Amino acid sequence: MSDRIHTLSGYFHEYQKSVTQPEEFWARIADSFHWKKRWDKVLQWDFEGPDVKWFVNGKLNITENILERHLYTLGDRPAIIWEANDPNEAGRTITYRELYHEVCRFSNALKAKGIGIGDKVIIYMPMVPEAAIAMLACARIGAIHSVVFAGFSSSALSDRINDCGAKAVLTSDGNFRGGKKIPVKAVVDEALEKSSVETVIVYQRTEQDVTMKEGRDYWWHEVIEGEADTNTAEEMDSEDMLFILYTSGSTGKPKGVVHTTGGYMVYTKYSFENVFQYSPGDVYWCTADVGWITGHSYIVYGPLLAGATSIMFEGVPTYPDAGRFWAVVEKYKVNQFYTAPTAIRALQAYGTDPIEPYDLSSLKVLGSVGEPINEEAWHWYHTHIGKTKCPIVDTWWQTETGGIMISPIAGITPTKPAFATLPLPGVQLSIVDPEGKELTGNSVEGNLCIKFPWPGMIRTTYGDHDRCKQTYFSTYKGMYFTGDGVKRDHDGYYRILGRVDDVINVSGHRMGTAEVENAINEHPLVIESAVVGYPHEVKGQGIYAYVICDMTNRTEENLVNEIKATVSKIIGPIAKPDKIQIVSGLPKTRSGKIMRRILRKVAEGNLDSMGDISTLLDPEVVKEIIDGKK
Repeated sequence: MSDRIHTLSGYFHEYQKSVTQPEEFWARIADSFHWKKRWDKVLQWDFEGPDVKWFVNGKLNITENILERHLYTLGDRPAIIWEANDPNEAGRTITYRELYHEVCRFSNALKAKGIGIGDKVIIYMPMVPEAAIAMLACARIGAIHSVVFAGFSSSALSDRINDCGAKAVLTSDGNFRGGKKIPVKAVVDEALEKSSVETVIVYQRTEQDVTMKEGRDYWWHEVIEGEADTNTAEEMDSEDMLFILYTSGSTGKPKGVVHTTGGYMVYTKYSFENVFQYSPGDVYWCTADVGWITGHSYIVYGPLLAGATSIMFEGVPTYPDAGRFWAVVEKYKVNQFYTAPTAIRALQAYGTDPIEPYDLSSLKVLGSVGEPINEEAWHWYHTHIGKTKCPIVDTWWQTETGGIMISPIAGITPTKPAFATLPLPGVQLSIVDPEGKELTGNSVEGNLCIKFPWPGMIRTTYGDHDRCKQTYFSTYKGMYFTGDGVKRDHDGYYRILGRVDDVINVSGHRMGTAEVENAINEHPLVIESAVVGYPHEVKGQGIYAYVICDMTNRTEENLVNEIKATVSKIIGPIAKPDKIQIVSGLPKTRSGKIMRRILRKVAEGNLDSMGDISTLLDPEVVKEIIDGKK
């Protein structure tokens, strides 16, 4: 682990090298991997195109760097520990040697079905080890995987299948989620009514009755039967497509974010080892689903490239009760724990009683991902889960960045609640004003851009390169625009203020929605909030807050007044919400992201163009919010 940063001065030294000599810096990191042929040139780039290539003409297979590379030294080390949805169901532990054989067997099964280099394979599966095995098998044979969260509707699935022209779908008969058994194969059947998919392989998880179409549908356990448990990995180019991952686009049409093999491999391992300060033998747990980039980079690829032990969790944080996360931490003596602020706030609402029975002393590092973590949740997490001993790595990154970009390095970077702190080595940030002028020095606020390529970055949006250019590279010339607002404070630390379209301009004062939400959430009875701007005839924009609270012993009027007073006290009267609507839930994607686009439309009274809400976790919430609009 020669690329591990061990001290704060070591971080600054590495960062300096990565900025002054980026090609030498990344070549050194990349040299620790197994390449079938070393690259001719480290980097070729042009943000106008955009056209970015890392490790040009390098040949490799990412799975050899996960499997063969660890086979003889770490063969008996657990690679994946699987914890079932039901705590009474036995889990599974898969060693690196077993993972190698399982991936080879499934690779051979895919090839037997005519799937090979360049073919697109949709993975729509529960959180079982077979989902990771499927991803790795695709990568091994040169097929391009596109994982779709197995909670998306059939129409969302169909859109993704058709956009990438998938040849095969890998799925399950059903999923367990909390107390529910969810039919999955039926959703796939519906999605495939208008598609040219040739092969569907079904993993048996719930033993539900499903319809199997002859000549197209096959059982997982049957296709691997008799297949050899060894397989020669395909030689891939560094810039060959590894996967496509769809994100919701503002236009409604999903964007297929494309990541390629060499750079993504180098970046995910490097960022994983450094941010989490992973040591050999540690047990690491990221609670995400593999359907999201967090699951790709920090359950599967990053940890496994590092020879880590990675926990995969099928369940939900509150099943069978709100102590489930902590039960799992105790059971496996988890050392690094990585989850979303949404989950932390949801568990915070249950108080500390569910934590009390469990021994959390194995924890060394806590992580946060998905959105800026508000101060109240940060302190609760630090105090009650980390017992004030565990550094919190508040990580900022995106599907498009491939890996963590701004984050404390655990135990090394001094932390500050609600601040993502400093960029990782190799990440050259720029804060610009709306006209694109770079704001230098500290104590500045503006739009967050990145002015130099990093290995894990997006290469294109699948089938529509112009969309990639327009979305990320056309707002500010020669820069990748993240779409986020940011503040750099007097210490040079970065605080993400939320999406730029979520920055509200009230009477000429710019306010990040995250900042206002943070203040609202300081009220002891507030569980969660979401803030948007809406047209205001005096101020230009007013602040509309949707708030979930504990209404015990409170009238709505009392509570609204108290929340306004709290915001006024923390930020100032200028930030006081003009309208506060008490709601029972917020419209969220299945990954827990609040769909502020919908909330903005309700606040504006623009109810005719909601767009597709079928992929929300609970579409009914939208109707309730519309009915209760202030």
